[in-house]
Amino acid sequence: QVQLVESGGGLVQPGGSRRLSCAASGSIFRIVAMGWYRQAPGKQREWVASITTAGTINYADSVKGRFFISRDNAKSTVYLQRNSLKPEDTSVYYCNTRNSLGYAGPNWGQGTQDTVSS
Repeated sequence: QVQLVESGGGLVQPGGSRRLSCAASGSIFRIVAMGWYRQAPGKQREWVASITTAGTINYADSVKGRFFISRDNAKSTVYLQRNSLKPEDTSVYYCNTRNSLGYAGPNWGQGTQDTVSS
C-alpha cells in the first residue's frame, strides 16, 4: 500500500507556470506506474498524465504540450510541471498509482489546490 502526499499548489496567474510534487511512501513506488489527476469544482476527477517505470509518458489532450510529468525513483517522488496555465486548469490535483488498464489505486492523498486567476 502506498501513501501519497501532494504539494506545490497555490495561486498563479494565467500564462504562468507551477510545479507540483507527489511524495510516495512504500516500497512499491519503483515498480508501479504513476499518474496525476485533477478535479475541478462540480466536475468528476479526471486523469491528466501518467508515467510508467520504463518512462513511457502519456497526457490528456487538454494538457498536451503544456504539462510535463517526471519521476525520481530515488526520492519516490513524481512531479508535474505545468506551463501556460489557463483558468480552466484550476483544480485540486492528485497523484496515484495507475495500472495497465488505466485504473487508479484505491488510496488517494489529500490533493493540492491550484487556482489559476488574475
